[in-house]
Amino acid sequence: MPREGILIEKPYQRLSDGQIELIHKTSLEILENPGIICFNAEAAELFSNKGAQVKSIQTDGPPCWHLSIPAKLVNEALQSSPKTVVLGARKEENVLIMKGDEARVFFITGSEANIWLDVDFQTYVRKGDSSREVVLPEFLPRRGMLADLCESARVSEHLETLDGFIRNVNIQDKDITEDNKDVNKYFASLNNMTKHFMSGLTNPKRLDDVARMASIVVGGDEALKKNPLISFITCLIKSPLQMVDDTTDTFMAICRKGFPTVVSSSPQAGSSAPMKEDGILSQINAEVLAGITLGQIVNPGCPTIYGSVPVRARLDTLGDSYGAPETAQYNVDCAQLARFYKLPCYATAGVCDAKTPGQQSTVERLFSDILVTLSGPQYLHCAYGLLDCNSVFCLLQAVLDDAHFQMLKFFLKPAIVNNEEAEKTLKQIREVIETPQKLYIKHMRPMIRSGRISQSYPFEGNGDSDEVFHLAYERMKELAARPVEHIDRETTQKLYKEIPGLLPRLNVY
Repeated sequence: MPREGILIEKPYQRLSDGQIELIHKTSLEILENPGIICFNAEAAELFSNKGAQVKSIQTDGPPCWHLSIPAKLVNEALQSSPKTVVLGARKEENVLIMKGDEARVFFITGSEANIWLDVDFQTYVRKGDSSREVVLPEFLPRRGMLADLCESARVSEHLETLDGFIRNVNIQDKDITEDNKDVNKYFASLNNMTKHFMSGLTNPKRLDDVARMASIVVGGDEALKKNPLISFITCLIKSPLQMVDDTTDTFMAICRKGFPTVVSSSPQAGSSAPMKEDGILSQINAEVLAGITLGQIVNPGCPTIYGSVPVRARLDTLGDSYGAPETAQYNVDCAQLARFYKLPCYATAGVCDAKTPGQQSTVERLFSDILVTLSGPQYLHCAYGLLDCNSVFCLLQAVLDDAHFQMLKFFLKPAIVNNEEAEKTLKQIREVIETPQKLYIKHMRPMIRSGRISQSYPFEGNGDSDEVFHLAYERMKELAARPVEHIDRETTQKLYKEIPGLLPRLNVY
């Protein structure tokens, strides 16, 4: 059986049906006028062959074209784009089945942070009372390395709430190059976990090797079609409304191979998109629709996922403000737009502006985690462990996030209210009222055994001390020490024989 996820029976919506229709209409008008500036010659030709108005733009820079994409072409693409996307896994129980018209949420990690945040604990003595000691964490940033990605994948395999894995560490070892980076990050992740794995490509020339790797691991090309255990995320649109040359090439190559692909757009309200809500929504929707349309032109029926990573500009520096309430608003709205098209949605939550774990990090993450989950996107990049606008990854934070999602998943369980339960309740109340104590104590144990009672916060302190970080750190070490099911020896040997560039130190045999 595939992973269950969380079914949101009544998704939270900010917009009315009429408002969604209006944003859709505005997006289609944007695609016609002003249209898209395309820096990829092949994409421009493909759009032209399908009836888009394409004109060359004379500039001193690289060649580019103006695309005026008609609504008819977009609507045809929406019709051919699959409404159900399957994301496979090494184990059948970790497969994700995402239906665009079903608000079933899967929690996923992400994304590729440059900085890895180590944790160390130091003991301090109170100045006024030397008998009082306190243990506090220190957070030590450094470059992310290949071993860190392996450790993150191993821990993620055991995080109870985590349904899939997006590479969350940018590997920066001295022997990692642009040529070998992709094969090593894919192998490191697949070899250390059995859940679905998604990533971008550093070097499009290694797509064939990555695809071959997945085929070998899953048991052949036909098996890979049925069980695509890898998928890709592509940012072919640079906001506002520009189709980038190299990532567009990559996107088209992935679509031709038929891998599931996220069409992602990440405009910043206030700089690369309008500040007002309807403005950024209309633009991001137009950008995503342009990518989906290209994918369906390249390979009709290829599985594409509606991707949204909208942010708001900070008012002081014009940098990204992931922790702002508006960022959660935009993602809730995009989930609603994807559902309008009946397409599976990749949305973003749990990203924060704080540089280290703490109160700000917890408040900002939980605010969007709860609200965006309630909106029902199928593939929720919920930023396990990510800090400082996605530039920092901390494994301790990921373990804390897992505990918070356990609470959220419990809260989102459907209420059990029916005639049978009502009869049991009446009987229980009448029995208790007849007793001298008038207490329901004896009914607690059956409820606990039923799984209908939540557990205490796993990192609860003792007495008046706050031990959250220390207890989470112990949990992190325990998870990291657990074994994982590596790819078997025979398959690993075949991979090392057929895939150039795999580093020997990743071979566990």
